Amino acid sequence: MKIFSALILALTLGFIVIAWRSGKPYKAPAKVQAPAKRPNIILIMSDDMGYSDLGCYGGEARTPNLDMLAKNGLRYTQFYNMARCCPSRASLMTGLDPHQAGMGWMTTDDFKLPGYRGDLSHNAVTIAEALKPAGYATYMTGKWHLNKDPQRNGTNENWPLQRGFDRYYGILLGAANFYDPGYLTRDNKLINTTNDPEYKPANYYFTDAVSDNSVKFLKEHKTEKPFFMYVAYTAAHWPVQAPESEIAKYKGRFDKGYEALREERMVRMKKLGVIPPDQKLSPYDGKKWADEEDKPAMLRRMETYAAMIDVMDQGIGRIIKQLKESGQYDNTLIFFLQDNGACAEIIGSGDIRPLAPNPNNVRKLGPDSLIYSNRPVTTRDGKLVMQGKQLMAGPADTYISYMQEWANVSNTPLRMYKHYMHEGGISTPLIVHWPAGLKAKGEMRNLPGHEMDIMPTILDITKTAYPKTYNGKDIIPVEGKSMVPTFTNQEVKREAIFWDHEMNRAVRMGKWKLVSEADLKGKTYKSHPWELYDITTDRAELNDLAAQHPDLVKKMSDMWDAYAKRTNILPAPWTKVE
Repeated sequence: MKIFSALILALTLGFIVIAWRSGKPYKAPAKVQAPAKRPNIILIMSDDMGYSDLGCYGGEARTPNLDMLAKNGLRYTQFYNMARCCPSRASLMTGLDPHQAGMGWMTTDDFKLPGYRGDLSHNAVTIAEALKPAGYATYMTGKWHLNKDPQRNGTNENWPLQRGFDRYYGILLGAANFYDPGYLTRDNKLINTTNDPEYKPANYYFTDAVSDNSVKFLKEHKTEKPFFMYVAYTAAHWPVQAPESEIAKYKGRFDKGYEALREERMVRMKKLGVIPPDQKLSPYDGKKWADEEDKPAMLRRMETYAAMIDVMDQGIGRIIKQLKESGQYDNTLIFFLQDNGACAEIIGSGDIRPLAPNPNNVRKLGPDSLIYSNRPVTTRDGKLVMQGKQLMAGPADTYISYMQEWANVSNTPLRMYKHYMHEGGISTPLIVHWPAGLKAKGEMRNLPGHEMDIMPTILDITKTAYPKTYNGKDIIPVEGKSMVPTFTNQEVKREAIFWDHEMNRAVRMGKWKLVSEADLKGKTYKSHPWELYDITTDRAELNDLAAQHPDLVKKMSDMWDAYAKRTNILPAPWTKVE
């Protein structure tokens, strides 16, 4: 008996020594607990947020509900999206590369090429289309952005209800005034904030509307069917707008300025374990805070941006509350992620001026007027919408972004932004929470994954087959991989992960990442040389190893070329020039 006890002690000490040498605490593998019945699924996506904006990833915004989901679930530190709204949503909804789904670029143009139709392909199926025949009720709220402009297209064939959802409330296109959004839609009918018979709040704000209608659909879900709900917030996409009471919470929080706040985030991120202790900060990219001549206006932009995230988190809290009240909470699998990295797009620089090019010709909106624009030039009560660098963000009559400097803070410690394939463009937080199915609580997952993995994960967990045909169309085989092994910290077996947007390219193979930026001008583009990084030691992409590993660069670039031809990245709408 003493010998047996000694053996157990020796084995235990051995595990501890191995764990110490690896720099990681030893933990017994977590288990995926099989629930009694198929789980409900809630898939939440935010818009244009940076990698470290959530409180549980190091940010300043108050996100207690998302922090709670992270504390009682899993946080992924190397999860990826497709760097821009339409492609990301196509990949998320279909489990495919966005070019396979016809959404290699935006919904504004149909280039008559297989990968660039600007409309969701019918050779792809959505998560809702797969789950609905399997017995799931399907609901969606928020931003769709997977169909052509309804005014130009003249058909609703790719609106949410035609792509598998039972109910829908949200906006069809990519951005909107938060107080009076354009292309606002309930089910299959275009509406506005004043003539919707089902939702009449005292003060309309789109983020609240998305949350409230999500709760509404959950309350109305009386069937025994499990449900799938896709909640696609536009927070914190421009325009930076939020209620005054929410903005006031953040007065003074950002007064130290861009550079100091990046340093503070780094400290918090390391303490949280989101990044390793030896992670370096990418070089600051923008105007120095000491040289910022419009400090009050720029502070106001970030205060408003944080308030937008705060309001979204409050709404997620209301969704959680409804799940608990209905007894659905424990067996509901919740995912939270973002569609791209922080947005450095400059909306509203220069002098303060009306958004309308001809303000004297602007007509006041009537109570039933529909807005066919993501940038309405007037409020419904007749105020001209304004833009400009010194404008104070927040109200309905403003339309501005939070600019590159704050985007650099949001993406701490990573390089680049939305559009690009460097880590700042494609990295997203991912929170996975499922009380009935996950034993692990508060653990990090440092394994690479991609949003195209969400659909096969959901189908795996719900025991739903990925269809080979749908509505008489042959369906492209799923590209993503089930993430279920990562729940117990096991790697997903795959050759590599590939990216392209506007000919910005990347490949992630194991610890290696190959990436190239492109200069897109009109109908042509010029590629920058390939860069190679060891992401496990250099997440900020500071030490280009391409010259040291030419064979690896050749191998991975050849892999990208083959992938591009297979998945409709090529042929592209743009011609390469040397």
